[in-house]
Amino acid sequence: MFLDEKVAMARQLETLGVDVIEAGFPIASEGDFEAVKAVASECTKTRVAALARAADEDILRASEAIKPAVNGRIHTFIATSDIHLQYKLKKSREQVVEMTRRAVTLAAALCSEVEFSAEDATRSDPDFLACVLETAIESGATIINIPDTVGYCLPDDFAAIISEVVRRFGSQEITISVHCHNDLGLAVANSLAAVSAGARQVECTINGIGERAGNAALEEIVMGITVRGERFGVTHGIDTTKLYPTSQLLTSMIAFGVQPNKAIVGANAFAHEAGIHQHGVLSNPLCYEIMTPESVGAPKTDIVLGKHSGRHALSARFKSLGFLLDREDLDEVYERFVKLADRKKNIYDQDLLSLISGINSSAKAA
Repeated sequence: MFLDEKVAMARQLETLGVDVIEAGFPIASEGDFEAVKAVASECTKTRVAALARAADEDILRASEAIKPAVNGRIHTFIATSDIHLQYKLKKSREQVVEMTRRAVTLAAALCSEVEFSAEDATRSDPDFLACVLETAIESGATIINIPDTVGYCLPDDFAAIISEVVRRFGSQEITISVHCHNDLGLAVANSLAAVSAGARQVECTINGIGERAGNAALEEIVMGITVRGERFGVTHGIDTTKLYPTSQLLTSMIAFGVQPNKAIVGANAFAHEAGIHQHGVLSNPLCYEIMTPESVGAPKTDIVLGKHSGRHALSARFKSLGFLLDREDLDEVYERFVKLADRKKNIYDQDLLSLISGINSSAKAA
């Protein structure tokens, strides 16, 4: 995004009610530095975080970027899996522990709130991971983040990891956070499993955008907790009616829309074509909708007419067009409709109007 787009998105996220905006990676470029600084200047309610590797220059640059923030955070990270240590960092475990200590100590001296992430935590040796997390906490981190960096975990695996972290560190004044990638399509499932296991911060993105297959989708996590609140015992501060507008704003900025069947914010999330579904929704939306379009700020339920549609949906559409059909006429029009739907993928209102040609008895204006 360009700087002005980041600021506009930050305003929307603050309106949405997110707790923290991770605004960028200030050391990456001058543009990213200026964008983080601009977001930090703009937001008055939401905390603004800047990302930094476990390196002095990164942390100093992050600190400078978030200086204007009313509530700032430095988020520093280092990898802890053996494969990352050997091939990417080329560091020993002892060196990583010392780098963690130095980075968090410096960040804590510069900012009142420090988050530490153990990159590739889910492929790390559990005892070494615990050692690094303990070092980060002793050095001043108050949020410890467990990322499933490569989307490797299954929900049971991830819940077990988070449960162990909670067991070791949950009694301290520490927020346990998670950050899930979607390589196996499980980022949201893993995030919700982590919440059940005791995580109290979830790092996520609008529309699930992110590296490779993306990150956990904020809108799906929020509505999972909203709809199935009895399973989680937690609340959130999100204004769910702003979810769809926020999704649309992001789409307009990155020129990359979500797939039509995307949960919560996809174009078909509240669309029904199957006749059985349409009959149920028309009778009572709760038959097939576990949330309303209005609850997420989406357009109203869409009854899609196609070859799977039934008489109830067809009758309802004609009524909306101003025509009432009795049962006999409806049967005749329905037969015409089915034949048309077998030939034509998209049925438009003008097509429907052509179907009532010659139907005289009760195709009267409503």
